[in-house]
Amino acid sequence: MDQMTGNISVEVYSDVVCPWCYVGKRRLDRALVSIDDGVRVTWRPFQLNPTIPPSGIDRKTYLEAKFGSAEAFGRLEEQMLVAGEGEGIPFAFEKIQRTPNTFAAHRLIWYAEGLRKQDAMVEALFRAYFVEGRNIGNVKTLVQVAAEAGLDQAETEAYLSSDEGVTEVKAEEAAGHRLGIRGVPYFLLNGTYAIFGAQPPERIVAALKAVGADAVVRKVGG
Repeated sequence: MDQMTGNISVEVYSDVVCPWCYVGKRRLDRALVSIDDGVRVTWRPFQLNPTIPPSGIDRKTYLEAKFGSAEAFGRLEEQMLVAGEGEGIPFAFEKIQRTPNTFAAHRLIWYAEGLRKQDAMVEALFRAYFVEGRNIGNVKTLVQVAAEAGLDQAETEAYLSSDEGVTEVKAEEAAGHRLGIRGVPYFLLNGTYAIFGAQPPERIVAALKAVGADAVVRKVGG
């Protein structure tokens, strides 16, 4: 393992219906394996489709509106299947019946951060949607997925039935827009250095080392 020089915060702006975000998470995970310590990852919300109704929309209807046809998406799908295979993700796009509104899922990710289970929650949501084809816009489904990530089912249901976290999640998403983010995944290191897209693990490691070294220099110089 490589020893980091200084503590680093990594804020990942992501959406749970973004396949490249799932690939990006796995690549970040691989990068962190080669790093000894000193990296704190926090997942931030970025809705790709904020205008989708809470009940979601039919997947075929969504693909036709966004790509012109389901067939046009099929060409992109082939690229994603290859990328997913390289990261151990068995994408099962054919199982997805609805494209959900993801705000509730982002609230759940925010809630899981306070329980120190955010990474497990993000992974569980990606798996539920892309591998199992579950409707992660549905509150009952979200409660089940949360339980699979180690959260208390009754407490999660009570949380999602309340307004807790709504203001905070909206504020975090607004912060991302102020940064000028237009696409995800977007990795913000120490609030100053950005990595765009699902970069290879070695690219992420190099960035972490550079930012870590800079943090130490600033601390010593300060």
